[in-house]
Amino acid sequence: MKILTKQVKAEIVVKGSRFLAEAIPCQKQDEARAILKSQKEKYADATHVVHAFMLGKAGEVMGMSDDGEPSGTAGRPVLDVLRGSGATDIMLTVTRWFGGTLLGTGGLVKAYGGAAKELLSQCQESGALEEYVPKKEFSFECDYALYKSVKRAFDEFSIDGLSEDYSDKVCVKGRIPKSEAAAFFEKVKNLSAGKILIVSQ
Repeated sequence: MKILTKQVKAEIVVKGSRFLAEAIPCQKQDEARAILKSQKEKYADATHVVHAFMLGKAGEVMGMSDDGEPSGTAGRPVLDVLRGSGATDIMLTVTRWFGGTLLGTGGLVKAYGGAAKELLSQCQESGALEEYVPKKEFSFECDYALYKSVKRAFDEFSIDGLSEDYSDKVCVKGRIPKSEAAAFFEKVKNLSAGKILIVSQ
């Protein structure tokens, strides 16, 4: 599976109707609801804000809505394209501004599916989709001098989401691929002579 790392947009126009498709990183269902609410507020002048999402390690959690379009003509084709993409932790919204010409059920399926395809193609081209790698979150705290010597080892590992909070001690948080976690924890333990206790989940 792949996950989305940044927001991406694509737009198509079909017989005067404008379809703005957006891909947004999303990990939980309540997050999906919040994104949808925000999109509807942002595009209050639009005729419909259709959405579909896939969440979970294997894309096992799915949802969609036609948002007032005839049943099965909007959310379903967007979700079908999403399912075929091999992506997860992703939400697609397709916002439509009616252009004055009715598209019919077949036309709607084609338009919404087409907008989703164009969007996912943009996601691929822009490098916004990357392979899902299971990661562990970790945190620890230590004094400044010790952190200086430990930090040099970070370059040997694929750490991301690193945050350093400097107060009386250095509080460090980050994520590391599960496959590298044991070696990283061992390295930190050795470099700190067992003084640093890493908490992970």
